[in-house]
Amino acid sequence: MARVLYDSATRIYPGSDRPAVDSLDLEVTDGEFLVLVGPSGCGKSTSLRMLAGLERVDEGRITIGDRDVTHLPPRDRDIAMVFQNYALYPHMSVADNMGFALRVTKVPKPERDRRIREAARLLDLEEFLDRKPKALSGGQRQRVAMGRAIVREPKVFLMDEPLSNLDAKLRVQTRTQVAALQRRLGVTMVYVTHDQVEAMTMGDRVAVLKDGLLQQVDTPLRLYRHPANVFVAGFIGSPAMNLAEYRVEREDAVAGAIRTRLTRETLKALEAEGSDCLILGFRPEAVEIVSHNDQGHGTFRVNVTVVEELGSDAFLYGQYADTTDPGLLEETVIARVDPNAPPAKGDQIRLRIVPGKEQLFSAVTGRRLAA
Repeated sequence: MARVLYDSATRIYPGSDRPAVDSLDLEVTDGEFLVLVGPSGCGKSTSLRMLAGLERVDEGRITIGDRDVTHLPPRDRDIAMVFQNYALYPHMSVADNMGFALRVTKVPKPERDRRIREAARLLDLEEFLDRKPKALSGGQRQRVAMGRAIVREPKVFLMDEPLSNLDAKLRVQTRTQVAALQRRLGVTMVYVTHDQVEAMTMGDRVAVLKDGLLQQVDTPLRLYRHPANVFVAGFIGSPAMNLAEYRVEREDAVAGAIRTRLTRETLKALEAEGSDCLILGFRPEAVEIVSHNDQGHGTFRVNVTVVEELGSDAFLYGQYADTTDPGLLEETVIARVDPNAPPAKGDQIRLRIVPGKEQLFSAVTGRRLAA
């Protein structure tokens, strides 16, 4: 079994007044592809390095399978790691780079050759085995680094932003290959990235971290549709969710000219915490263009400042019109529109939040409210 368990695992760097990773409780099931994602400094790489044995665990423990590896050196953990930089030996061939760790551990040459050929076949590197790294593209070098991990046949693969040095087109291509490879091998993989699009398209589950704390772990779709708090709502999704603070007036959430009806459950939750404000969010695709005469709930006017036409999609960026609400004046509205007939820069349009598509969060705790 290659189940990975973080049990209240904590890392505090010397001289720091707060943990880099704070009481992380996280389980990665056998054969799962788990992605750790979050902004710079959130603790995702530290979490991975704790699992690899490259960072000390100050409190709690980490297990791989049935073994407590908290204090074991990296070589005894049966893991293989792929880093952001390829770290290939320039004077060695691709085959020698991939088999170097096997040679050091005195794996017999026939077995070593078999593993190298099998990894090369999986990674489409068979024709490059005799070449030196300088004769390869960036994507090919990254695949060699992955092959070096594969030949070791570890229980767990660890990847620390392995695609960040690739250009945009190659990054999309390679992330597809990595996800397909993990499924073919059926091996447990923990993958770190700061790119939430990468996280959403690759992982079976995604764990979102902020300031060393786990915010939510779930499938990509549930993270997108049911974020646990305001941070996850704003971080997951591209373009980002529209978020603003609303005040509660009787049964409505009100901000500027926008008035949205609240459910009884939401009103009860706000009453329980003694708050007359909440954070309301909506995805760019959760609004629609309506007639200027439509004054119903969830409608508002927007001055269009930018339109991004992407071929199959189009997004408008604009400012709330006819409002003195300081919170709304500072916010940019993002909405997905018909790519065949998008509004033009400078237009004023009326949008409506599709009923039931709004997301509600506590202004006090930031946590999701019942809708």
